[in-house]
Amino acid sequence: MAVLVTGAAGFIGYHLCEALIARGESVIGIDNLNNYYEVTLKEARLARLQRHLSFSFHKLDIAEREAVNQALSANPDIHQVVHLAAQAGVRYSIDHPFAYVRSNLVGHMVILELCRTLPHLAHLVYASSSSVYGANQKLPFSVADRVDTPKSLYAATKKANELMSYAYSQLFDLPQSGIRFFTVYGPWGRPDMALYLFTRAILAGEPVHLNNNGNMQRDFTYIDDAIAGMLAVLDHPPASGTVEGESHRLYNIGNNRPEPLLRLVAALEEAIGRKAEIVHQPMPAGDVKATYADIESIQKELGYRPVHTIDQGVPRFVAWYRDYYDV
Repeated sequence: MAVLVTGAAGFIGYHLCEALIARGESVIGIDNLNNYYEVTLKEARLARLQRHLSFSFHKLDIAEREAVNQALSANPDIHQVVHLAAQAGVRYSIDHPFAYVRSNLVGHMVILELCRTLPHLAHLVYASSSSVYGANQKLPFSVADRVDTPKSLYAATKKANELMSYAYSQLFDLPQSGIRFFTVYGPWGRPDMALYLFTRAILAGEPVHLNNNGNMQRDFTYIDDAIAGMLAVLDHPPASGTVEGESHRLYNIGNNRPEPLLRLVAALEEAIGRKAEIVHQPMPAGDVKATYADIESIQKELGYRPVHTIDQGVPRFVAWYRDYYDV
């Protein structure tokens, strides 16, 4: 049996594939290796995965239904699917809306339809985002909160994915779990994320730009904690049946510990051994001042316990960055 992972060459997808392989799973990865950020980083992650005999790869765009179905439809080996492929980025969605419609809406529907053809599928786990909480003021964010005030198209597509998955779980008794990720970071991370941008700037002697004059907080989640939570979710599919909603679950995966952006900069300064030049700027459109994950449900149901603080995770990221870029 095998696990299908979409977005396998992405940051979280790469680490998940490594974890699945390490515990003896056969993994089928798909990714279109798009150029939203440097393709060489995706290729480097993929090259590391392709060293394993238990990993196979298809270069596919999830929005291309015929290509996806031709490669994977009715595959009797696939018993679990983790759908991570999507167009990421809150700010990018302002100027490139149709990239999100194609990847996040059409692509999600293609994967849902694919899963209906898999004869031995036990569980579909898909990536949502903390962005769905949008303009909510109550902290921490709980999966029980209403999420109908998105502040970006990206957030709106992720909420739409949750609704599409809920409908399919009911219509076709397709067990699904959605994961709302909170600012995942770590080695092999995404170059458009704050930690990556700040590290690059400090090492290059360039200013660090802090939005909203630095008056922002994020629930930074180290990649190892995120993967531990994902594996726990994957291994515990919701019950199928006729009771409304019981075959679809949502979970927050976060650190349950929001940190001010200035605290992140201080941790970076310590790890790099160099002070940052800080430039303050206004809050950009689509952003939110704070994220904070209520993880009570995933703690109680699956035993999830994040253990890494930014004082542990940031130096590990910096060490990887310096090694990867030889700086």
